[in-house]
Amino acid sequence: MNKIENFRDLEVWKRAHQLVLVVYRMTKDFPSDERFGLVSQMRRAAVSVPANIAEGFKRQSKAEKIRFYNISEASLEELKYFFILSKDLAYISDNALIMEDAETISKMLYRLIEAINKSR
Repeated sequence: MNKIENFRDLEVWKRAHQLVLVVYRMTKDFPSDERFGLVSQMRRAAVSVPANIAEGFKRQSKAEKIRFYNISEASLEELKYFFILSKDLAYISDNALIMEDAETISKMLYRLIEAINKSR
């Protein structure tokens, strides 16, 4: 197993970053009147996930690390709702794969937080 030296070494960060790229590609085709509405909200929520993982990685205390990882979890839940809304508004035809990716990232974050809680 490789030593984790920076946030870019975390598999959960890598997956979250890929999700951001998907969200940006997906939302570029949304109606132009959503540019400052749903598109902006989705992109902000998506970016928040890996950004808070990165910030949490550098925090020294367990409580601080967990707080930032919890913010990532909350942003991810918000993003899941936006995927549901986007499908219901017919901006996307299917959300199953992206919801599955988001759920995988959610589980990874949960396990990361559990590991920190169990560490000395």
